[in-house]
Amino acid sequence: MRLSNNLVGFLNFLTFLLSIPIVVAGVWLSKQGATECEKFLDKPVIILGVFLMLVSLAGFIGACFRVSWLLWVYLLVMFLLIVVLFGYTIFAFAITNKGAGNVLSGKGYKEYKLGDYSHWLQKRVNSTKNWNKIKSCLIDSKVCSNFQDKYLNDTVTEFYVENLSALQVFFVGFAGFANMFTDLQSGCCKPSDDCGFAYVSPTVWTKNATSSTVNPDCNEWDNDAKVMCFNCQSCKAGLLDNLKSNWKKTAVVNIVFLIFLIVVYSVGCCAFRNNRRDNEYYKQ
Repeated sequence: MRLSNNLVGFLNFLTFLLSIPIVVAGVWLSKQGATECEKFLDKPVIILGVFLMLVSLAGFIGACFRVSWLLWVYLLVMFLLIVVLFGYTIFAFAITNKGAGNVLSGKGYKEYKLGDYSHWLQKRVNSTKNWNKIKSCLIDSKVCSNFQDKYLNDTVTEFYVENLSALQVFFVGFAGFANMFTDLQSGCCKPSDDCGFAYVSPTVWTKNATSSTVNPDCNEWDNDAKVMCFNCQSCKAGLLDNLKSNWKKTAVVNIVFLIFLIVVYSVGCCAFRNNRRDNEYYKQ
């Protein structure tokens, strides 16, 4: 068997083995997920696992057993995947080139304005249906409880100089994850600085005579742990700032993966050409 056929067969055999735990994980998530946030990933994970399983089988059988039509299907799917991934990478860079946190004088943290980000992203988070799901995940992850616990002993002076702009993520278990995004905490777990609320604790603030009503977020704030500023524009902006950072990192990873796919596709084309030559030889 030719080298290219061996290589394509080997790579797809590894991909097939990888797809098995992915499918199992998706099924496990669908059975064990206790919240809407945890169940959100089960179907995409199962679909991804089954997709990888079928494509890798087509590539493996097509390359190792000289089944040309299966290898042709495999190459077609690979080509479409390369095109989609290339388009996604460009799209990710295009929609994440706007928006950044606003530095506040005398404060260690930043605040975020929804209007600073791309219109496409704004439209996604302004959808009531989308935001209700996101808000449910934020509440389930106890992002503000972690925020309260971390800065509970801070005086107002100490709190204002805390650096709340760095991103931290930690995972709890496999079925779900608890996220502590400090840019989200700045937007979702405290009122905007221009509201002028009096500080009691990181997640407890009281209105006073000097409180502003110009910013609509000020009217959305509530000390209730399930309300806080989860309906605020600043919370949506904090999410988009985190999303922007993650999408840029993902786009860089995609470039590397795209190069890998192009190499595999090229080797697959060689294997397909070998199959055709072998088939023509046997016919003679």
